[in-house]
Amino acid sequence: MDSSTSPTAAPAEAPSAVQAHLSLWDAVSLIIGIVIGAGIYETAPFILSCVASPGQAMAVWAVGGVLSVVGALCYAELATTYPRLGGDYYFLRRAFGPWAGFVFSWSQLVVIMSGSIGLMAFVFADYAVRLGGFGAGASPWLAAGAVTVISAMNLAGLRSGQRTQNLLTLLKAVGLTAIVVAGFGWSQAPARDVVGTGGGPGLGLALILVLYTYGGWNDAAFIVAEMKDKQRAIPRALLLGTAGVAVIYLLVNAAYLNGLGFAGARAAKAIAADVLQGPLGTAGAGLMSVLVIISALGAVNGLILTGARIYVGVGADYPVLAPLARWHERRQTPVAAIGAQLGFTLLLIFLVGHEAGRRLLSGVLASLGAGPIAWEGHGGFDTLLKCTAPVFWMFFLMTGLSLFVLRAKDRGVVRPFAVPLYPLLPLVFCGTCAYMLYSAVNYAGSLSLVGLVPVAAGLVLYGAVGRTAARQ
Repeated sequence: MDSSTSPTAAPAEAPSAVQAHLSLWDAVSLIIGIVIGAGIYETAPFILSCVASPGQAMAVWAVGGVLSVVGALCYAELATTYPRLGGDYYFLRRAFGPWAGFVFSWSQLVVIMSGSIGLMAFVFADYAVRLGGFGAGASPWLAAGAVTVISAMNLAGLRSGQRTQNLLTLLKAVGLTAIVVAGFGWSQAPARDVVGTGGGPGLGLALILVLYTYGGWNDAAFIVAEMKDKQRAIPRALLLGTAGVAVIYLLVNAAYLNGLGFAGARAAKAIAADVLQGPLGTAGAGLMSVLVIISALGAVNGLILTGARIYVGVGADYPVLAPLARWHERRQTPVAAIGAQLGFTLLLIFLVGHEAGRRLLSGVLASLGAGPIAWEGHGGFDTLLKCTAPVFWMFFLMTGLSLFVLRAKDRGVVRPFAVPLYPLLPLVFCGTCAYMLYSAVNYAGSLSLVGLVPVAAGLVLYGAVGRTAARQ
């Protein structure tokens, strides 16, 4: 009986073709590149409108950072104990059985990862349309083009994808530094900034938006098999990445508040552009668009690179899905997995970005008894967020619960890193995920079915594929 079935066996190593090429900086760059997308530019005014004072706003951002670090500690234990390619796929498979890993991977392929790539591609496209003067109908085509080009770059090899990620993260850091310098160096806030004194009208909603903006750090678990010095580098990467993002977010929000004042930041339509107007004048709006484009492309690249690694594990375990496990030894990249991910991402972009796709989705939802979708109120980004968020938080919660299950099931396994204050911190993480799952379902409404129906289909598919017998 091998490690996939024995509760006391050491975790299996990655397939021999997979080499440990990624450094600590590579992993931290991936985390920062994936997490810092468009959220810090888009959500800040909404978060400020939910609170009564600058102090409350900064506190909510700090709480979001602390909760992310708590989650990172939980993932650090799982990833160092089971350093397998695919991360959550293996954690869930080992904790709850093969069905859980299979349905997780299927859901990532058809909903979560493909949808996340698509929604960040729509952010890139929407800002590219503004900057380049394209017609409104160009957005889905630009999104599809960006995903295709970046997927091709990752097909060229791991180093190509990682160098692209490091460059985009560096450019992103330069842009965020410019915002911080502008906010503290060219304050446009009134001398007497009026703020509220009572409790915030929506601290719960503010926290939801903050946690969304912090999302994505967990994707580092998908590449643990390719990291050098895994036992030390994985915890450091997760903690440095999440803590680094928290510091960046606090500095940027402090710059927003100092540069525009509480009332001005609340009312801002393009908050970073307004801050950059201090030193740059009207050119600030153009630079803002460039910054968001760079941030979105960095997130797309990071998601494509990490996401494809999930499917290698399921391909290795199920003969009928074996093509997904094919690993190009020289390029160090899962060619078929990247191609499959690209295909589903383009399908989702078509479904939410084109009239024919929207009609098809509306028909499917109507057949399930859901009400009609008011498409005029939904862009590609908003639609994909509502479709993917409930499924994302459901599996995030399951991964948190897997830590408790594996602590009990694998008592004999050496844990190079153990989450401190167990079981308190994992309970905090699971409670946060449960709250976010409830909030995401309420927010998405009938669109949550777009993500949940494929999950149910994954269970049916597992029933069929499972008969081929998972390789043990």
